Amino acid sequence: MSVFNDIRTAFNRRDNALNQLLLINVLVFVFLVFTEAIMKLTGTYAQYYPNLIRQFQLPSDLPGLLRHPWTVLTYAFTHEGFLHILFNLINLYWFGALVREYLGDRRLVSVYILGALAGALFFVLSYNLIPALRPSLGIPLLGASAGVTAIIMAAATLMPEYQFNLILLGPVRIKYIAAVVIVLSVLAINQGNPGGGIAHIGGALLGYIFIRQLRAGRDLGRPVQAVGDWLGRVFSRRPNLRVTHRNPAPAAVSSAKNATAPAASRKASATHPGEDEIDLILDKISHSGYESLSKEEKQKLFKASQQ
Repeated sequence: MSVFNDIRTAFNRRDNALNQLLLINVLVFVFLVFTEAIMKLTGTYAQYYPNLIRQFQLPSDLPGLLRHPWTVLTYAFTHEGFLHILFNLINLYWFGALVREYLGDRRLVSVYILGALAGALFFVLSYNLIPALRPSLGIPLLGASAGVTAIIMAAATLMPEYQFNLILLGPVRIKYIAAVVIVLSVLAINQGNPGGGIAHIGGALLGYIFIRQLRAGRDLGRPVQAVGDWLGRVFSRRPNLRVTHRNPAPAAVSSAKNATAPAASRKASATHPGEDEIDLILDKISHSGYESLSKEEKQKLFKASQQ
């Protein structure tokens, strides 16, 4: 079917991280919706939560987490409710597009995954260390909100003056949208969803730290990217290429190096802008917004995001 071909094509593309994150969330949601319907029709619905959802949602108790360690990630792609997934995916699409445009696909995925892990850490620690939450120990967490909140905060830290045109409100700077997200997370703690609110705050803190560290020259997403590269090699069907090197004559090598070194140096300099130059462009975005960049600055930022 063309639908399956479209899905396969979406996952085969290397420059399609945002759509891939959206698709994973949608596919998990659809799988659970159809499975729940089938189990209701076949009279096995009593097994839905203890045997199926438990494999996806993050438990707050340490014994449950030790039995289901993979849930520190699977919870961030799992939703139970149309409005829940709708609002998460809308925010992921809006703010994820900005992060992807300025930082590239790999760092977008890094922020999402690290935000989900930070949210899981805050969630589990809070229920095990805060006395007021211990009576509810064992309550699970699911939803992409922690990873999405990390992306929202990363976008707001990277370009706080960027504006979204919101229905009824008009243009609103994303730094104010991020502030509202934080306030809503705190309200969730007060209104019966402390675990979700705390996980959101953990994701927001990660998104802020990620951009601050990136500006300082440290990419916190490198471990995530390394794992992604390893998984890509494991599941790749491309055969390994065998390269045979032939040693040219010494004189030819020396002549070739002398002739091409200056040109290669100039090409590398033009292709990959320096970190100081990118920092200046990011600072300009923070103060004046993306639209204040010249065409040359936008191109340099794009090239840097592909490194």
